[in-house]
Amino acid sequence: MAAKRIVIGISGATGFAYGIKALELLKPMDIQTHLVISKAAKITGHYEHSKSQLTQLQALADVVYAIDNIGAAIASGSFKTMGMLVAPCSMRTLAAIANSLSDNLLTRAADVVLKERRRLVLMTREAPLHLGHIKNMEAVTLMGGIIFPPVPALYQHIDSVDDIITHSVARALDLFDIDVPCLPRWGEDMHLNQKSE
Repeated sequence: MAAKRIVIGISGATGFAYGIKALELLKPMDIQTHLVISKAAKITGHYEHSKSQLTQLQALADVVYAIDNIGAAIASGSFKTMGMLVAPCSMRTLAAIANSLSDNLLTRAADVVLKERRRLVLMTREAPLHLGHIKNMEAVTLMGGIIFPPVPALYQHIDSVDDIITHSVARALDLFDIDVPCLPRWGEDMHLNQKSE
């Protein structure tokens, strides 16, 4: 593989900012980003962000694919990637992936990542969960995927919502062995005052 590549999927759950942050963190790195956005995600994006931010989003990615372009490179296992991050991942997208329903390019790309035994990380966004959601998470986990709800790490003394989003996405990218310099690490960068007994 000439260049490192990662697929970024953005689906229709609230939390469009997670996908934007992933692209922002990856932009200065020597990693090609291949972006696919679901139709529902575009609707959510318009609620959560301005039109100019959505335009800038596509400029952050190296390659952008239409959701219905099933013949795209990322739909083939012969197109080598590090894997795929779906940020955020809706329950609808989770269900499609869990049941191998490749009904659009995002779910097809995720299915390819699983069948090729590459890393798939789903930043699932929903609460509360019913049993169907949990069973779909189990199914994806059994297939080798990783369920990664964006849970804030409050020990970091967070100053802003952006700090919360950045930490969650950086931790998700960590699962691909992508070292994000701004990610504080417990026991390394985190200087904790510990009292000896």
